[in-house]
Amino acid sequence: MNKSLSEVDLFEFLEAKHLQYNQTSFIESDPISIPHGYNKKEDIEIAAFLTATIAWGQRVSIIKSATKLMALMDNSPHDFILNHSKKEMKPFEKFVYRTFNGKDCICFINSLQNIYQNHGGIHPLFSSSITKKDANMMNGIAAFRTIFFEGNKSYRTEKHFSDPTNNSASKRINMFLRWMIRSDKNGVDFGLWKDLNPSQLVCPLDIHSGRVARTLGLLNRKQDDWKAVVELTDMLKKFDPNDPVKYDFALFGLGVFEKWGDIGY
Repeated sequence: MNKSLSEVDLFEFLEAKHLQYNQTSFIESDPISIPHGYNKKEDIEIAAFLTATIAWGQRVSIIKSATKLMALMDNSPHDFILNHSKKEMKPFEKFVYRTFNGKDCICFINSLQNIYQNHGGIHPLFSSSITKKDANMMNGIAAFRTIFFEGNKSYRTEKHFSDPTNNSASKRINMFLRWMIRSDKNGVDFGLWKDLNPSQLVCPLDIHSGRVARTLGLLNRKQDDWKAVVELTDMLKKFDPNDPVKYDFALFGLGVFEKWGDIGY
């Protein structure tokens, strides 16, 4: 499969791969399995956000570390975020996943507490900062990120929450938004935030999905940055303008399961 595919053939190929990998059988081996362990909306949001935050590297390692993180919260993330004591925060000092360490973890927990206690939660913040005129989620991500770090500044920790206004691809937060906003009968993505439009999502982009996209002729830009994210998503909108990021399943599946790119996130 290469750039010589006709647009019709490419559409049919992407549709087939999307349907192949957008299945509940996909959940168990993917980090999205962590928030799927919860039923309460706020638990799902927090578990998804923290899991997406550490979603780089091998999927087995991501799931293992995210499971540990949820256990430290007594597997009740929303209650823990709102009501934890100083003593209950001590174990987080030793949490490490790659470059995300205990200080980063505590900073994220404190920021989430501020958001749920003083701003109504993650969902309302995104809803209030995205308008129907916005082409994508850039403004929403930037606004949420600003509030996330208000009164809790840490340069090293801020690096774990990429800023699209600085031309970052912001892969992990875009993946989180896909989980929260996309909805279909297949049951992988949650579709919890029904007031936000899937057409405004952008495709999560990293080195693996970028390689697949370039091989298929969906992406010409060489850097994996926000401009590339927009270019790729605009191409995918030709095939489904209302739900372009459903093809993330195709790009991911081709990269991970069919070895078009290196395995991992």
